[in-house]
Amino acid sequence: MTSDAAAQKAIDDWLPVTANRNGKWWYSAFHNLTAMVGAGVLSLPYAMSHMGWGPGSVVLILSWIITLFTLWQMVEMHEMVPGVRFDRYHELGQHAFGEKLGLYIVVPQQLLVEVGTCIAYMVTGGKSLKKFHDTVCPDCNNIRTSYWILIFASVNFVLCQCPSFNSISAVSLAAAVMSIAYSTIAWAATIKNGVQPDVDYSYKSKSTADGVFNFMMSLGEVAFSYAGHNVVLEIQATMPTSPENPSKKPMWKGVILAYLGVAFCYFPVAFIGYYAYGNSVEDNILITLEHPAWLIAAANMFVIIHVIGGYQVFSMPVFDMMETYLVKQLKFPPCLTLRLVARTIFVAFTMIVAICIPFFGSLLGFLGGFAFAPTSYFLPCIIWLKLYKPKRFGLSWTVNWTCIVLGVLLMTLSPIGSLRNIIVTAKDYKFFS
Repeated sequence: MTSDAAAQKAIDDWLPVTANRNGKWWYSAFHNLTAMVGAGVLSLPYAMSHMGWGPGSVVLILSWIITLFTLWQMVEMHEMVPGVRFDRYHELGQHAFGEKLGLYIVVPQQLLVEVGTCIAYMVTGGKSLKKFHDTVCPDCNNIRTSYWILIFASVNFVLCQCPSFNSISAVSLAAAVMSIAYSTIAWAATIKNGVQPDVDYSYKSKSTADGVFNFMMSLGEVAFSYAGHNVVLEIQATMPTSPENPSKKPMWKGVILAYLGVAFCYFPVAFIGYYAYGNSVEDNILITLEHPAWLIAAANMFVIIHVIGGYQVFSMPVFDMMETYLVKQLKFPPCLTLRLVARTIFVAFTMIVAICIPFFGSLLGFLGGFAFAPTSYFLPCIIWLKLYKPKRFGLSWTVNWTCIVLGVLLMTLSPIGSLRNIIVTAKDYKFFS
């Protein structure tokens, strides 16, 4: 091995995504479940309240089918070139669109998703901490949400120093278990509380224009719930591979288990939550629930544990990009100090933005449509069409183009509704309130 090759291997062995290739199939299951079932599941009844039973059910189920299909495509394309592994989303994009264009297409969208999710998880963690505090101690002094976000961030300042994906396996496993637990509590507690006597399933809007914009925002909230694509290649990169046992086998096995978990969490929460509360449901179903207090407090603590793990999963590819640029482009030596400074700055940035924009539902809708729709709903289809060139008007060609059209509509409509809602909400917002 030449000195350059040895130096390159040393860097790859240090970078978070390629540092460890000993991942198991169940790592894929709980990493994907942690990435997928997060803050978004809690907003699904709220999204249903803006879409209604018919459109809401269609959008939710169709999204599950489409994103499972596009996730399968990405798993298949990870090693589509013999002897080469596309360990990162942008590497697959570069193979499809060219060295520079691939970066310009994929990296901005992927960063929007991952950084946006980390910000949304900061908001979720802070609000869930506040809800937990207010539930277990209703007579205590009120503590501002901004301070709870600071407290939540302090945990991530420490955990973000875990060097690689496999090093956060225990955190991710705990997060996956918690996601199933609090989703189950959400719909089980809703059943126990029963259907509200004045439940109303009419569209939650003050005017026709308000209803249209809310519907558009809700599309993005559903899209936010399907975010695993942005870390799937990076997760698969941790799997061992050989010609006899390619990495796609254990990866796909884990994905199937994760998606069954997604269905178990999403559909009961969305349908039961909307059935019980109608259009009076909050943008976080756990905030709507009040009794029994101990169970709601436990659910919020589970949310906190989950979003801590989810934050680590989504931030790891960002750390990989940052450290790759610092080491390969700026020629900084790979070391603990570099990692400590770079990652601390990132966590501080997401914390500050979360404090400034704590509009949970609108934030999910905007990010879901503007960033998640391309990377989860139709960019894998475009790459598939470009690389495999299926027969025109054949089954593969038709399915991929259907996903592309639906995904583009989603990307176009939902940010408009969400941005409008953020502007309306911001009029009454005071910092550190």
